[in-house]
Amino acid sequence: MDFLCTALRRRMARHVVFFVEREKMSMNHTRIRALTEGGIMVALATALSYVKLFELPQGGSVCIGMLPIFLYCVRWGLKDGLICGFAYGLLQLIFDGAYAWGWTSMLLDYLVAFAVLGFAGLFFRRENGVFAGTVLGCVLRFIVHFISGVTIYRIYEPTELFNTTYTNPYLYSAAYNGSYVAIDMVLCLVIFAVLYKPLRKYFLGLDLEQK
Repeated sequence: MDFLCTALRRRMARHVVFFVEREKMSMNHTRIRALTEGGIMVALATALSYVKLFELPQGGSVCIGMLPIFLYCVRWGLKDGLICGFAYGLLQLIFDGAYAWGWTSMLLDYLVAFAVLGFAGLFFRRENGVFAGTVLGCVLRFIVHFISGVTIYRIYEPTELFNTTYTNPYLYSAAYNGSYVAIDMVLCLVIFAVLYKPLRKYFLGLDLEQK
């Protein structure tokens, strides 16, 4: 009887070890895929950021650089999305940091402003989540740029923008930053609307669940 119990325990232990090792391999594969896909998306976003419809004199431009970041966020979730957004912001700072006015501008207008795009990951694998995530990410980015505008880039004299003169720094910051962030958001939403139906399984991360 003791021999049978010992043999049974050993057999069960082998099954447990096999199951644990299999889960570890699966998790490692998933993390490698997440990192690889994140690197590709950041690189693609950086490349797209140079395809600009127009650029404002003190930084900010209309482009679709955020598009791959939002797609990654809704596929992999909040944590990975924040890391991906931060990495994108870091590259933007390195390659486009001429518009930064000191370390506070580097922090807000690049690292924080693009990191908050990762909050699109709150809509992780939800039906139509990429649309809500895009709106949330763009609104948060606008808020960061707005704060930067009324603190770091605060105007002290009448400033003209789009043939309109502003004397209020809050209105100026809202108009300046809202002008390009809003257009970026609309462009991303339109492109996602076109791609969503044929690529639905990728937006929902269903391909990641296939073994």
